[in-house]
Amino acid sequence: MAEFTVTSVIDGDTFDVSPDWKWNGQTGSRVRPTGYDAPELHAVGGQAAKDKLSGLILGKKVVLGTAHTIDRGRLVCDVFFNGRNLADYFPDFK
Repeated sequence: MAEFTVTSVIDGDTFDVSPDWKWNGQTGSRVRPTGYDAPELHAVGGQAAKDKLSGLILGKKVVLGTAHTIDRGRLVCDVFFNGRNLADYFPDFK
């Protein structure tokens, strides 16, 4: 597991990190955490989910754990913040 800094938050369940991740011969900055599915920005609760994620991790360090796949350029993986799975911070979206 490696530590990364969150550089931007796209929506409630997608963000960018630095440095770029590397997995299965591919690299990128976009991450999609496993374990929860926040509403899209245009849907009810979407902006609130983005705001919550931004307040929680923007500019902070996260640990990228087990990777599962790459979906639309995003590394889909387990993400940990302050020793907890990021999904635990979003129980309404599990």
